[in-house]
Amino acid sequence: MMEKKIETLSTVRIQHTDDLYRIVDSLNRTLKDQDLMFGLALDSEDESKAVFTIYRT
Repeated sequence: MMEKKIETLSTVRIQHTDDLYRIVDSLNRTLKDQDLMFGLALDSEDESKAVFTIYRT
């Protein structure tokens, strides 16, 4: 069985807000059929920032 490779297309650091996860969730639900996946994590160096990443699956 061939493994699917996940390719990082873009990563940006942005100001963290409580509702960012809603945007990421909406993008994941809407664009999963186009082999795109979106991630959100707190920046390990500055928790007032979030790291938003776009992947191709």
